[in-house]
Amino acid sequence: MTPTARFAALALSFAVLASAAPALAQSAGQIARVRGGASCPGCNLFQADLSSLTLRSGLNLSKARLRQADMSTVVMNRASFAGGDLRDVNAYGGVFGGASFARADLTNASFVGAFLEGANFAGANLTGVNFSGAEMDRAAGLSQGQLNRACGDDSTRLPRGLSIPGCR
Repeated sequence: MTPTARFAALALSFAVLASAAPALAQSAGQIARVRGGASCPGCNLFQADLSSLTLRSGLNLSKARLRQADMSTVVMNRASFAGGDLRDVNAYGGVFGGASFARADLTNASFVGAFLEGANFAGANLTGVNFSGAEMDRAAGLSQGQLNRACGDDSTRLPRGLSIPGCR
């Protein structure tokens, strides 16, 4: 094998190995800090299990990566998720009173039965979000355009004058 062919084979092997590695795996230390009640803006909490926790009010998780996190039945009042990645989050039955989801990406998240009174959704991406049974009639920053990309049911409580398509 010529040196050029050997180099090409080595480069190809490296490229294959590099593409197989997780690009942004979770940070166990950062997840442990948040589970203990610490703020962690910009942290990597990918697939974190925060379910059933009651965390201190006002936690700052702005710009954090919470993609695919389990936040079912969590209590996180007045938490900031502003600018964060919350795609595919399971927040079933979560309590997020006064929380900020401003400019967050909530694509395909589930907020079924969640308490979102006073939450701020200004500029948030709500594409594919399931708000069935959610209490959000005092939520702020919601537009009809955002809600048209989400879904809910007859028990979803929205601010006056807004509606949401039914989930299929």
